[in-house]
Amino acid sequence: MYNKIPTLKEIAQRLKISVSTASRAMHNHPSIGLRTKTEVQQLAKELGYEPNQTALFFKQQKTHVVGVVLPNLKEEFFSQAINGIEYVAKENNYSVLIGQSHDDVEQEKQIINTMKNHRVDGLIVSISKYTKDYDHLTALEKYNIPVVFFDRVPGISFVHKVSSDIYESTKQAVEFLINNGHRRIGVINGPNEMKSCKERTDAYMKVLKNKKIKIDLSLVVFTDLTQQKTFEAMIELLKLKRPPTAIITINDYVALDAIQYARKAKLKINKDICFVSYSNLPITNYLAFPPLASVEQYPYEQAKKATEILFELLNKTNNNEEKIFYRDVIIKGQLIIHKK
Repeated sequence: MYNKIPTLKEIAQRLKISVSTASRAMHNHPSIGLRTKTEVQQLAKELGYEPNQTALFFKQQKTHVVGVVLPNLKEEFFSQAINGIEYVAKENNYSVLIGQSHDDVEQEKQIINTMKNHRVDGLIVSISKYTKDYDHLTALEKYNIPVVFFDRVPGISFVHKVSSDIYESTKQAVEFLINNGHRRIGVINGPNEMKSCKERTDAYMKVLKNKKIKIDLSLVVFTDLTQQKTFEAMIELLKLKRPPTAIITINDYVALDAIQYARKAKLKINKDICFVSYSNLPITNYLAFPPLASVEQYPYEQAKKATEILFELLNKTNNNEEKIFYRDVIIKGQLIIHKK
């Protein structure tokens, strides 16, 4: 049994040829005859030879690995997104290295630095809910590591990004509730650092203004996406002299926590109070008390498009072509009605 790790030098010595000839034979170089190619490749197979990936990476200046940094794979939204990323990566013969920030900015920075040091060819990132300084991400440009953001994207123009149209989908959600007779509509929004949260509030206020409904900012509250903070947001809304009859929440997970609190407060869901949220997670189809509606944000499509853009950038970089303009792709959301 052959126990040592075979080398290209050993293959060359056994066949009494030069290492350079053995290398070219392994890579089917046209200057090498068929007989030599066959002998080299057959012996390599018998010995279990594997190319020195480090040497190949050094020679090719690429690792065929893309990094992905996102908040939390526990969320089904990001699990769906990973499927889209892996699909495109596989089509391009690339592997995917995944890191979770768990919405911790320092951990996000550490992961980015680790992936940079391991020389991933490019990065796909959904930033943490607290990220407001992007220097650790934009600095990757000087290392020739392109970055494409998806879903949670920076509010700056000089980056490549793919996101859902939060502004227009929020208008759909508010108009849907107004058309169903609601005038006191609350919003449980996320941290101010998240670009989508401002878009959500702006769209909410725009619709109310257009419909000539008085804007009451006490109806707009915030959560850090944890259950405790969502419960506190519900307490704040329900203690109002005129509490809301409907609430728009930042995502389905927050909606489920808010619904749980409303039930504990003896409110009948979709009768005493209604909820509309974002993400349209499949799990809501199996709940006895789902949100009335949820905005489908197409995480698979977002991530797939972001990965396609990344490979466009990698190909242009590798071919030394002129740098393309920054891409800002917005995918239209769709309000999905669950129950009336």
